[in-house]
Amino acid sequence: MPRKSPFAIRLSREERQVLEQRSRQYTLSYRDVVRAKIVLLAAEGLENTAIGQRLDLPRPVVSKWRGRFFRDRLAGLEERPRGGRPSTFPPSGRRARESDRV
Repeated sequence: MPRKSPFAIRLSREERQVLEQRSRQYTLSYRDVVRAKIVLLAAEGLENTAIGQRLDLPRPVVSKWRGRFFRDRLAGLEERPRGGRPSTFPPSGRRARESDRV
């Protein structure tokens, strides 16, 4: 028996417009297009498994973005800061050292 998501998505007219625009933009990053499509399909009433099959994604990925949209709306689809060590090589640092050698 398929699992029913506790996050029923209902979109406002403005949210639907934004998501439909994102889902059709070729210049937007792939991840943003996929996230918009996940939410649009969820708003149609599809289960996570069916959405995953249509978009060739694992069910947990669909569940993650559906839940984040449910809690945070459009802001939930944006990238969040990641933990971990910051990069140690700024782009300008290497060039400065190379120019010192010449």
